[in-house]
Amino acid sequence: MTTANKDLVQRALGELIGTGDVEAFGAFLSDDFVHHRPDATTSTKNEWLANVRAALVPLAGMQVEIQHVLADGDHVVMYSRRRLPGGGPEVAIVDILRVDGGLIAEAWEIIEPVARAAANLSWWEPGAN
Repeated sequence: MTTANKDLVQRALGELIGTGDVEAFGAFLSDDFVHHRPDATTSTKNEWLANVRAALVPLAGMQVEIQHVLADGDHVVMYSRRRLPGGGPEVAIVDILRVDGGLIAEAWEIIEPVARAAANLSWWEPGAN
């Protein structure tokens, strides 16, 4: 099942990145799909697809380099680096997806601008607190 889940996620994200077809991507999501953000905000399938649709316009031409795709049971983790168009910043993204019944049921996404990564580790330095 792990390999099938990994393949499903790669096909779904490949469809979205390769074609920008949000409707085709939506077919890979379960009807009760939930997208979670680190700030505890969640979105339903329709809300999240609307956000993806709106984001694709300014992100057209974004370069995506998938560095790792790991799967364990019903979870798939993908680490990618993306260069935003028009000289925008490079961002590192970790997507965690849970697959259920052959569809993506949940997703978590962490996005960090690469240029700010070192600054975001200041809490880790001894005496920083």
